[in-house]
Amino acid sequence: MSKLAQKRILLGITGGIAAYKSIELVRLLSKAGADIQVVITEGAKAFVTEMTLQAVSGHPVRSTLLDPNAEAGMGHIELAKWADLIVIAPASADFMARYAQGMANDLLSTLCLATESPVLLAPAMNQAMWKHPATQTNASLLSGRGVLTIGPASGVQACGDVGAGRMSEPSDIFAAINDHFKTTASPQDLAKQHWVITAGPTMEAIDPVRFISNHSSGKMGYALAQAALERGATVTLISGPVQLPAPAGAHLISVKSADDMLAACTAAMAHQADVFIGAAAVADFKMKHASEQKMKKQGDIDELQLTLVKNPDIIAHVAKNNLAKCVIGFAAETQNVIEYAKSKLNKKGLDMIIANDVSRTDIGFNQDDNQVSVITKDAILSPEKATKTALASELVSLIAQHTHATH
Repeated sequence: MSKLAQKRILLGITGGIAAYKSIELVRLLSKAGADIQVVITEGAKAFVTEMTLQAVSGHPVRSTLLDPNAEAGMGHIELAKWADLIVIAPASADFMARYAQGMANDLLSTLCLATESPVLLAPAMNQAMWKHPATQTNASLLSGRGVLTIGPASGVQACGDVGAGRMSEPSDIFAAINDHFKTTASPQDLAKQHWVITAGPTMEAIDPVRFISNHSSGKMGYALAQAALERGATVTLISGPVQLPAPAGAHLISVKSADDMLAACTAAMAHQADVFIGAAAVADFKMKHASEQKMKKQGDIDELQLTLVKNPDIIAHVAKNNLAKCVIGFAAETQNVIEYAKSKLNKKGLDMIIANDVSRTDIGFNQDDNQVSVITKDAILSPEKATKTALASELVSLIAQHTHATH
């Protein structure tokens, strides 16, 4: 499994002829499963187009410091928190000078000051500029502050000069990024464990073209699967319909209805699983009898009554039948979040429940961030608001600790 799978990498591109090589770097990172956002300076626009970079990264390209479309106009803070790693390739002499002096007069320099994530520079400039004492002093200052650097490489430059100053090749920068995540890799303490995780919504048919469902994107469940994989677990991911790529290495089972999901869970845990996480948003009800043909309008009738029946309670079934050593539930509530989650924990006999307030528009359904309360019979923990990727890593650690302590 690639160490870059689902890693969030922000690529900054500054002005310089080497900027065209960054398109290939984006392609390599995307192919490895990384999620790429690109920020370019005004100088970079002379060498690469935003349209090309958007096409290869799959995201809109950012260049404006105060973005009126970002939440409260603070897009730079959102991006600074989003990235697992910031890569500047090429990093011009001008950018390195401004970064070393703590200037924040464009989006990219502001991001580098606002982030707590590591920053990797790939310098690119004329060989004389690279050798200049001012540039060398700036490079030393940045290195002393923990900023990572690759290159520059030596060779013939676009101006005809020969010497150090060429941007490292995209393949070499890619290797450096991969090595960075290898050195920060998670411990493989779950290597002998089987985790079964459900994710996404279920889809309950009304007729062949209509259905009952909900707003779950599956992001939290998929992030949990990725975090467990990174710690060495064997992961079975049972997913309702979502628009997400499966984490590399996970055994994905795609389902639609709650009945389908129950059958898949039971089969996956024919031999008791170590951990079951019910992160899916399972519809509480389904049609008593789904129509085999599309239901047609009946004259001028303005109302339609549908007869619904309860869906199977998947997580209660797993806990009751001891299909997993540790059973973790989710509670998506709009009020009395802790109270309702505790009731669900006790009623269904769960080991732990993770509760979140889905009435908030900044977290939960269809958002990249989340904030939860982790509830056991003995304690309530409240991790800070974070990206679902970061939160998933913290939750997997808490689950692993709880499992070790109680089993």
